[in-house]
Amino acid sequence: MDDRYGTDVLSAGWREQFRKTLPRVPADRDTVIEVADDGFCGAVTGCAKGLVELEDRHGRTRVFALGPGFLVDGQAVILTAPTPVQAAAPRRTASGSFAAEDARARVARASRIFVEGRHDAELVEKVWGDDLRAEGVVVEYLQGVDLLDAALRDDPPSATRRYGVLVDHLVPGSKEARIAEAVLRGPHGAHLRIVGHPFIDVWQCVTPTALGISAWPVIPRGIEWKVGVCRAFGWPAEDQADIARAWQHILSRVHSFRDLEPALLGRVEELIDFVTEQP
Repeated sequence: MDDRYGTDVLSAGWREQFRKTLPRVPADRDTVIEVADDGFCGAVTGCAKGLVELEDRHGRTRVFALGPGFLVDGQAVILTAPTPVQAAAPRRTASGSFAAEDARARVARASRIFVEGRHDAELVEKVWGDDLRAEGVVVEYLQGVDLLDAALRDDPPSATRRYGVLVDHLVPGSKEARIAEAVLRGPHGAHLRIVGHPFIDVWQCVTPTALGISAWPVIPRGIEWKVGVCRAFGWPAEDQADIARAWQHILSRVHSFRDLEPALLGRVEELIDFVTEQP
C-alpha cells in the first residue's frame, strides 16, 4: 500500500520541505527596492554596516536592515550587501606608460622636439601624444633636416629651452649624419640632442607585423622610396594625395608602441627625457 504521508512524519526537515527559497539580491546603488511591510519604495543610495539607505521619488530617505522583507519588481527577495567594486587597473597610454589620473594638458614648455616631416609628427603624436601633453612638450616638423641649422638661428635653444631632434636615416656616413654632426659642433650644440633611426623613412618604423606583411619591400635606387613602396603594395602612387592616403592606411595600423620598431621607441623616449630634464 502506498503511504502518501511517508514513514516518519516527525523526521528532520519537514518544516522546510515546501518553504519557498527567496532569491538574494545585492543592494547595488540605484537598484529600486520596495519595503514589503509599508510599501515605501526607493532607489539604493548607500549601504554600510548591514544597513541600506533608500531614497524615494520625493527625495525622502529611510534606512533599513539588510535581509528579508523587501520586494524587487514585485517579487519577495532577501537584500544582501552590494556587489564588491573592483578597482580599475591603471590606464596605460599608447606609449606604454601609466596615464596620470589628472589628464589635463600641461602648459607648453619652452623646450620642444623637432621631427623631419608631417608623417613623423603624426606618428609621434599617435603613440606619445598623451605623454607629451602631460609634460607640456610641443612637437614641430622641419620639412627636412637640411633646414635645422636655419631654424636654430631663428629661434636658438638655451639652458632653459632645450631642443630635441629626431632624424630619419641617421647612420654613419649618411647626409643626415653629416648635417647632424656639423650642427652639434656649432654654437647651439650644448643645448641640443639629435638622435635618429636607421630607416630610410619613418614609414619603416612601423613593424611589418602591424601591417600584416613579412618585410618592407626593397626599392631600387633611382625610384622615390614612398612611390616604390606604394607600387610594391599595389597602391596608387600618381600624386601626393595618393602618398598621403597610403600613409594614413599605414598609420591606422599603429595602435601602441608594440607596433613600432625598437630603434624608434628608444630614440623618442630619449628626446622626451632630454627636453623635460630640469636644468
